[in-house]
Amino acid sequence: MAYTKHSRHYLTYPLTLGERLYSIFIGPILVVLALFLFVTYFPTTNAIFPKISFFELTLATLYTLGRLFVAYVLALVCAIPLAILATENSLAEKILLPMFDILESIPVLAFFPVLIIFFITLGVPEGAAIFILFISMLWNIVFTVVGGLKIIPQDIKYASKVFKITGLKYVFKVMLPAIFPEIVTGSILALAQGWNIIIVAEVIHTYMPLGTHAQDLFGIGSILVNASATGNTHLFIACLAVMMVAIALFNYFVWQKLIHYSERFKFE
Repeated sequence: MAYTKHSRHYLTYPLTLGERLYSIFIGPILVVLALFLFVTYFPTTNAIFPKISFFELTLATLYTLGRLFVAYVLALVCAIPLAILATENSLAEKILLPMFDILESIPVLAFFPVLIIFFITLGVPEGAAIFILFISMLWNIVFTVVGGLKIIPQDIKYASKVFKITGLKYVFKVMLPAIFPEIVTGSILALAQGWNIIIVAEVIHTYMPLGTHAQDLFGIGSILVNASATGNTHLFIACLAVMMVAIALFNYFVWQKLIHYSERFKFE
């Protein structure tokens, strides 16, 4: 299989020492400092919402990241087989791709109350949040992987048949390496969608009859929403700062590295 060599011309972020220091330390520090100055000179007090320590905010962020990770793994494991199935032959493509498009267009939050009741009946409220995150992430990966499968050169497919690379061997030796850049792209979009949904997925009391804040899942999303609802500006700004730093560090240490690495798997 012919892949491009590791090129020096693709986007290499960050390159210089200054850029690395800015992306890892200076940027987040400036954001946190600006937020600190804001809440210092524009203080608010609220006796309804309890004070939360930095340790509790960090722990809440880890809970949220755990839910996102579980939902992402489930979405990835389901998306790749669905994408392969939808591109195996023309008949499957004509049936499945329009079906996927319809399912993607259905608002995921429309059936969230039903999911909450179902999972609470089972005694697993976490399941509702993870399932709604899973659905919101799934189609981002499916459609990007479908696009990757469609651009595999015919020469590669013919060569695989000549060398009798078929079945699971073909999937692991040809398909997965070929679609690795698309998997990375779809994963980035999926996690971004997950961060958008998490503030809803964790605040489940709003979708329950006579729901209260005590029924919400512990996480940075629920703390953020409840802080906003109760007018606790300090806590709201702190949650934003923690989320921004978490997302920035994750993008730097995971996605940027994978984007660079995936360049090796692109066809010439």
